[in-house]
Amino acid sequence: MLINTRGIRYATAARFEEPSPVTWDGVLDAYQRGPACPQPPSTLAAVVGSSVDGLTFDEHCQVLSVTAPADASGLPVMVWFHGGAYVTGSGESTKYDASLLALEGVVVVSVSYRLGIFGYLRDNLGLQDQLVALRWVRDNIAAFGGDPANVTAFGQSAGADSVYALMLATDEPLFHRAILQSAPFGARTGDRAEMTAALNELIDVDASTPVDEVLAVQKDAMSMAAARFMPSGGMPFAPVLGEIDLAAAASRIELLIGHTADDGSPYVADQPDAWAIATELVFAGPARQFAENWIKAGGQAATYNFKWRPDGAPLGACHCMELPFLFDPDGWTGAGMLAGQEPDPALAKSMRRTWTDFARNGMDALPSRSLEFGE
Repeated sequence: MLINTRGIRYATAARFEEPSPVTWDGVLDAYQRGPACPQPPSTLAAVVGSSVDGLTFDEHCQVLSVTAPADASGLPVMVWFHGGAYVTGSGESTKYDASLLALEGVVVVSVSYRLGIFGYLRDNLGLQDQLVALRWVRDNIAAFGGDPANVTAFGQSAGADSVYALMLATDEPLFHRAILQSAPFGARTGDRAEMTAALNELIDVDASTPVDEVLAVQKDAMSMAAARFMPSGGMPFAPVLGEIDLAAAASRIELLIGHTADDGSPYVADQPDAWAIATELVFAGPARQFAENWIKAGGQAATYNFKWRPDGAPLGACHCMELPFLFDPDGWTGAGMLAGQEPDPALAKSMRRTWTDFARNGMDALPSRSLEFGE
């Protein structure tokens, strides 16, 4: 039996202001999913479907959900950061129903945070939201049966990039292991600080600008960034990091990092000959290099490659293909990338067990430092 606690507010903030932690007394109504940050339609909707169906929208979206076995006590904790290029998605999405992961004997926390202009125009506000959420986990997760001394941060796409930024942005021991799924490190090349400065010069919004106008301005700004700052312009709203101390992070965090075999295919869908190139440049090559750098810096790292693809898959083992194997596959019914098929249940079980075993015991739990899933 599982306990699902939804829409817990961990922080509050006025527009363009730093988040303040939220506490409460008494009984909290935590049966309803919380709001998603206002956002445009996902450019990957045809591939994965909508991740915000049924959710309300509110820029005050600093909420999280907890899924735990009913008898949980001292279990490993896994904190999920959703993807969506820092402009779409929500941790409250039914696509990230963590019931099957929790049944492997872990407590799962799914975090929502500010996106786009609301979160990353200035001051890394979305990243600050995530840090406050991790502090909430540290201070409160024992009440849900989790062990605050055994926390794994994991995320996919921009969520993986978030985990990367969180590892390097603070020396607080907020998590102890990290899983980076399809981190778009290839979009971190170039001068992100220069691009962010250009966006600030271009974007003229304030605390009173209506949300619809903010999103319209954001759309224009993203077009400008894509034209002037590629490849980083492909993900213009993201954390801007200062000087990086890789050794300090590597000394305290065990790392599992990887990608899907055709991660880049949705972005060059009409050019099949370019799928492998896009995958290598944006996802696979940078992931291998980061793992090597992590080990050279004194840390421990393992890599994985997710190769499963359904028969007739229009984009192969594309970006997001591993997600129905970790979360409840019912949330992914109708996703174009699956070509009408179901995830292989045995492979899904193996993948969930690998993720949760790593969260429980780190590198010692992995059968290899170079993992493959599917054929």
